[in-house]
Amino acid sequence: MFTGIIEAVGMVAAIEMQQGDMRLYIRTGALDLADVKLGDSIATNGICLTAVELPGDGFWADVSRETLAHSRFEQLQVGERVNLEKAMMPSSRFGGHIVTGHVDGVGEVVERYDDARSIRLAIRAPQNIRRYIAGKGSITVDGVSLTVNAVDGELFELNIVPHTAEQTIIQQYGPGHPVHLEVDIIARYLERLLGGAATEPQAESAGGGLSMELLAQSGFLNR
Repeated sequence: MFTGIIEAVGMVAAIEMQQGDMRLYIRTGALDLADVKLGDSIATNGICLTAVELPGDGFWADVSRETLAHSRFEQLQVGERVNLEKAMMPSSRFGGHIVTGHVDGVGEVVERYDDARSIRLAIRAPQNIRRYIAGKGSITVDGVSLTVNAVDGELFELNIVPHTAEQTIIQQYGPGHPVHLEVDIIARYLERLLGGAATEPQAESAGGGLSMELLAQSGFLNR
């Protein structure tokens, strides 16, 4: 599990295609690897990768076909910069929100402009995850925990403060830039839970769908 607070910006040092999937070598820059062991997880642009080799200045990771199908990793290039975060420890301060490192889809930056010292972004979300994005809710963009300013149809807006821009790859974003998106895990599980609850006899007799009664039955409201 991760928090969406980026610890360092690394660089893609090598890409190897092997029997239909990928092997990546990421140089980790300022990321402290002293406590990283083989098998540990490092989020790379928001995607949870397992360190399979630790040569000293970075890590090698295998990227499955499943990950390739739901990310932009097939378009990665040697020399490209990436956001990095080690998996959180039980004693870590929880600075962002719950991030799994399991990307839900690839969005696209459609607008960028300056707003005082901040950067404002409008991002187009894939249709299958738009329902999970809410104004003032949380979303992960290339591994960065961010708050959604507003939602307008297929677009959602973000405000990037100077520190976040300086410590991540967001500074390089412009219109047309693809980004990994992970929605709030609570929204995903809430939909699944309510979808299952809606198949129960009492829910079917009430016509299904989301209601205050269904929320109460599912334990989200105090009666």
